[in-house]
Amino acid sequence: MRGFWISLVIVFLFGSQAEAKKVDIDKVEPMFWWVNMKNPNLQLMVHGENIAHYDVELNYSGVSLSRTIKTDNPNYLFIDLVIEKGTKAGKFNLNFTDKGKTKAHYQYELKKRRTSSAERKGFNESDVVYLLMPDRFANGNADNDSVAELAEKADRNNPDGRHGGDIQGIIDHLDYLQDLGVTALWNTPLLEDNEARGSYHTYAISDYYNVDARFGGNEAYLELSKECKKRGIKLIMDMVFNHCASAHWWMKDWPQKDWVHLHDEYTNSNHRKSTILDPYASETDQIQFSDGWFDRSMADLNQKNELLMTYLIQNSIWWVEYADLDGIRMDTHPYNDPQGMSKWGKAVLNEYPHLNIVGETWYKSAADIAYWQKDALNANGYNSYMPCVMDFQLFFSLEKAFLEKQEWENGLVRLYKSLAADYLYKDTGNLFIFIENHDTDRIMSTLKGDLNKFKSMMTFLLTTRGIPQIYTGVEILMEGKKSYGDGKMRIDFPGGWEDDARNAFTAQGRTDKENEAFNFLKKLLNWRKNNSVIHTGKLKHYIPEQDTYVYFRSNTEKTVMVVVNQDKSAKDLSLERFTESIKGFKSGKDVISGKTFDFTKGKISLAPNTSLILELE
Repeated sequence: MRGFWISLVIVFLFGSQAEAKKVDIDKVEPMFWWVNMKNPNLQLMVHGENIAHYDVELNYSGVSLSRTIKTDNPNYLFIDLVIEKGTKAGKFNLNFTDKGKTKAHYQYELKKRRTSSAERKGFNESDVVYLLMPDRFANGNADNDSVAELAEKADRNNPDGRHGGDIQGIIDHLDYLQDLGVTALWNTPLLEDNEARGSYHTYAISDYYNVDARFGGNEAYLELSKECKKRGIKLIMDMVFNHCASAHWWMKDWPQKDWVHLHDEYTNSNHRKSTILDPYASETDQIQFSDGWFDRSMADLNQKNELLMTYLIQNSIWWVEYADLDGIRMDTHPYNDPQGMSKWGKAVLNEYPHLNIVGETWYKSAADIAYWQKDALNANGYNSYMPCVMDFQLFFSLEKAFLEKQEWENGLVRLYKSLAADYLYKDTGNLFIFIENHDTDRIMSTLKGDLNKFKSMMTFLLTTRGIPQIYTGVEILMEGKKSYGDGKMRIDFPGGWEDDARNAFTAQGRTDKENEAFNFLKKLLNWRKNNSVIHTGKLKHYIPEQDTYVYFRSNTEKTVMVVVNQDKSAKDLSLERFTESIKGFKSGKDVISGKTFDFTKGKISLAPNTSLILELE
């Protein structure tokens, strides 16, 4: 099925067929809605030749027509409806009339909601999020690798081409993810990207209401959501509102002249995110950052346009309701219009108070990142209404911390300093933390294949504050560098295609080293899943000394001591310094090895280049 391409029943109620004037309506978005939403207002965007020349009438109990809005393009008509609380689910006709005579009607549907707004919960500190790129994960249905009406066809030999991974491939491996210990899934965008080249990443969206047919379409996404729910895996949707594809259907016929940012000649964004925060920034620089295009294939949307902003808000709510989502990830968040996105965040959270939203906040400074978190104490009073932000500062610290000998500012001190800056954040539990993603070097390339450093890094990531995110293949030590080019860095998961030489989804298809990494991560993830002390327990850390970083997580039920030792030599760690945290405890049992360490001796022995997670007893 090609998404929800609209089927209209054209009804001619006057004269003979020869006298009737045909009304062609191409789209009505959103295509349907729900009763008993918290916000009773709904705005429909209707596209069809000269549709603005017609009046609109309807007759359905509980639904009223508030107004119609015409733009400078007669091929669009915006219809504002009010849906009263208690309105029953059902269908009714939107009648398009001319001088009192109905020329056409569109049958609109209001559906019953599956849950109330208050019942919908988002992802949180108890989760570990698994990020994957659908095109590069697994091909579950070879029949949709290429689709006639979509420009780019499958070519697995092209690193920058489409390789055929799809939603069915994800569904087929949900048991693998559940076994690994994953509790939430973030796919890079699944909506249609009809660009002629490089469309596999789908960050240039050409249809905001349809999952790309090469991924399986909307019905496949519904099935993914259902199968995730069966396994206790939350589903996070990647949304892109700063820009759309140059191939988007409305680019051939803009709803308004200012729907996208246009320039006398092509103008790229200067990518200077600091201009939004800089009190001394020139207006020229700010405008080029926010209104310049992200890329030639990515038209910059004008979020100061109220009709567009309403469209985007409703689109988000539609997907949450339709696909039973548990969260949203917003791409390139600072590139969006700040006020427009503040309005968006507030509207989404008003409808779903417990949903979580994470924004991509690619800055090196905690102060810059903290600005974008909901309820931040910003000097200018700005509130993004975005609960969760991506902790890029910690990511940049992690990239270096495990490769350096400890000095005053280097090595593990980088991690200590990153966390010491947490006073800047409104909610430290709502920080999205990671060691790699689809836009960065693979961590095993950074670590030059060092398995012990990998284990120590994962130990830190999965026991510190925040919401950890891991990226496809980290469990089997996949490598890649941006210098290779994005397509070559984002390689296919081995075993996701029938003709692959090996299947790394199975222990038999992995090397001994890969199995060691997989089993380590599996044990750690599944332990974390059942230990609330790591989710919300108090964090206390000690300044790293001699390449060793020690911190504690504690609540009323349990205390956990984490030791990360980057020293190349074995050592005895004196416990006297940690008395305030270990008082009353006589030993600690390592989560991974099961070995018990006796605290009564006043010290514990550490192997070189290793880490411990000790449950205190």
